[in-house]
Amino acid sequence: MGRRARNKQGAPPSFEEIQTAKEKRALKKRKRLDSSKASESPKKPKAAKKDKKPRKKEETSETQGTDETEFPADLPEVDYDELSREKKSLFEDSEDDDKEDDEDDNVKVGTLDDFDAEQKEQIDDDVDEYDSEEENRAKPAFSDEEDAGDELEMEKINASNMEKYSELLDRRAEEERLEAEEELVEGAIEQPRPKILPPPGTEEEDNPQNHDITFVRTRMLEIVKVLEKFNELGEEGRSRSEYVDRLIKDICEYYGYTPFLAEKLFDLFTPSEAMEFFEANEVHRPITIRTNTLRTRRRDLAQALVNRGVNLQPIGKWTKVGLQIFDSQVPIGATPEYLAGHYILQAASSFLPVMALDPHENERILDMAAAPGGKTTYIAAMMKNTGCVFANDSNKARTKALVANIHRLGCKNVIVCNYDAREFPKVIGGFDRVLLDAPCSGTGVISKDASVKTSRTPKDFMNIPHLQKQLLLSAIDSVNAHSKEGGVITYSTCSVTVDEDECVVDYALRKRPNVKLVDTGLAIGKEGFTSYRGKIPQKSFTNKKVLPTCL
Repeated sequence: MGRRARNKQGAPPSFEEIQTAKEKRALKKRKRLDSSKASESPKKPKAAKKDKKPRKKEETSETQGTDETEFPADLPEVDYDELSREKKSLFEDSEDDDKEDDEDDNVKVGTLDDFDAEQKEQIDDDVDEYDSEEENRAKPAFSDEEDAGDELEMEKINASNMEKYSELLDRRAEEERLEAEEELVEGAIEQPRPKILPPPGTEEEDNPQNHDITFVRTRMLEIVKVLEKFNELGEEGRSRSEYVDRLIKDICEYYGYTPFLAEKLFDLFTPSEAMEFFEANEVHRPITIRTNTLRTRRRDLAQALVNRGVNLQPIGKWTKVGLQIFDSQVPIGATPEYLAGHYILQAASSFLPVMALDPHENERILDMAAAPGGKTTYIAAMMKNTGCVFANDSNKARTKALVANIHRLGCKNVIVCNYDAREFPKVIGGFDRVLLDAPCSGTGVISKDASVKTSRTPKDFMNIPHLQKQLLLSAIDSVNAHSKEGGVITYSTCSVTVDEDECVVDYALRKRPNVKLVDTGLAIGKEGFTSYRGKIPQKSFTNKKVLPTCL
C-alpha cells in the first residue's frame, strides 16, 4: 500500500492539526539550519520513511540520528548548499512534494466524533451559502429606473401590498403591449406593399415564370391574402377587379377549368372559401359503402370485411349504416358479402336526401329519378320492406342496373317504372313522400368526374335549371297534401350553383303558395345561400348545402 493510500485510512486531520504540524516542521528546519551553520558540520540525509518509493530505497541504509553529528577534523570542507541542490536533483522531488511529505509526517489521526463535527460545520457553511444565493435570485430585477422605488417597496409581498404589486405588473404588461403594437404599426407603414401582379402593359407570354406551376400556386395564395384585406394589402393604383381577374386566370391554368366555370364557382364563395372548394375537388376520396340493414348489421359486415383484409372505419356519427374503405386486398365490388347483398357502393352524400325524406313504414313513396337504385333501396330498407316504393327513371337503359340492385339487396316492396317524371301526376299521384334527386350539372362531384371542368357551358346552366323547375312542380303535384304523417318532398342535386338549387326552390315556392320550407333535420352541412345577386328574395330561406369540404 502506498503512502497516500495508507494516509487516507481513518479520519482526516482537522485544520488546526495541519497548521500545528506545519509550524512544528518549520521550527525544526530553522533549528537544523542554525545548528549546521554553528558547527559547520555536514547534515545527515533525511531518513527515509517506510512508504518511500522504490527509487528512494537506497537512502534508507542510513540510520536516523540527532540533528548534530561530529566528523573527523581531517575531512575536507564541504559545500552544503551545493550538496543540498544535488540531493534535490537526485530524488527529483518538487517543493510541493516535500511540503506534502512534511504534512504527511505530522498528520494526526482524528476520531470519528471529530470527523462528524467537521462534516456538520461544512454542511452548515454550504447551507448558508445556498440561502444567500436564493435570496439574490428571489429579488425581482427591474430594468426601468423609474420603477426602482416600487421594486424596493415590493421586495416582500404580503396581504397588504399584494394588490398594489398586481396593479404594477398589469400596468407594465399594458405598456409592453402598446409598445409592441406601435412597433407593428411603424413596421407596416415603413414596409411597402407587395407587388404581386405583373406591371401594366407587359404580356404574360414574355415571362416564362407565369407558367410555372409552383409560382402560379404561390401567386394564387398571395392574391387570396390581398383580397381578404384589400384595404391594407392592396397595391396602390390597382383595383380589386384586377386581382380577381388574375386569380381566375391562375385557377384556370392550375386546376384546368374553363374561364366561364371558374368564374361562376368563384363568385359563390369568399376568396379563401373558393380556394378550399377548388382544392377539395382535387382530393381523392375513399370508397364508401352503405350497409343493407335488410340482410345484415354494420358491425357484422365490418368484421367480415376486416377478415378479408379490408381497411375501413365508420363514416361519421351522422350515419349508422355507412362505412368508408381506405384500401383492400380484394375487389370491393366482388366479395361474397357484396354478391349476397349485404352492402352497396354508394357515395356518403347520397345518404342525406333519404335521411331528410325520413320515410316511415307502410307509406307510399315515389322516387322520381331512381337509377341506379342507391336511394331507392335505402328507402326500402328504412321502411323494412313494408308499404310501397315507386322507382321511376326516364332512361330505360338505366333501369337495368336499378332492377339488378333491387333484386340483389332483397327489396320486395319496390315497383320499377319508366315514365317521364313531368307526366307523373297524370299517371299516378297521392304519395305520402316524394324524392326528387334531379338531373344537374354535377359541379358538386368534380372529384369523381373531372370532365365537368371543361364540358359545362353557359347554355347548360340555362337548360338544366328549367328542367329542374318543371320536375319540382310535378313532385309537388304528386304528393298527397292530406297525408297524416307525410306530405313531404325532398329536392336534391349534385350541384353547388345557386341557379340549380336555391333559385329552383324559390321558383316552386312562388308557383305553389301552399308549400312551405321545413328543416331537414340533418346534422351535417352548411346553411344555404340567403341572397345571391338579388336572385333569392325569400327572407326565411333555409336549406342545407353539403359541399365537398364538408365530407
